[in-house]
Amino acid sequence: MPKLKTHSATKKRFKVTGTGKISYKKSGRGHLLSTKNSKRLRTLRKKGILLPGIEAHVRKMLPYA
Repeated sequence: MPKLKTHSATKKRFKVTGTGKISYKKSGRGHLLSTKNSKRLRTLRKKGILLPGIEAHVRKMLPYA
């Protein structure tokens, strides 16, 4: 059986945690931060955890993660 290729864009955006969940960085922290309130920026600072339905698609693109 040949090796499977990892999807390059997926490996840059997602990371598997120690417990096996898939985490990602939330969008909206790049620019125009002065118009966003403190509470919104604080929640965007945290890592996001993928929902189970989407997680299945990402796992196919990360075969060895």
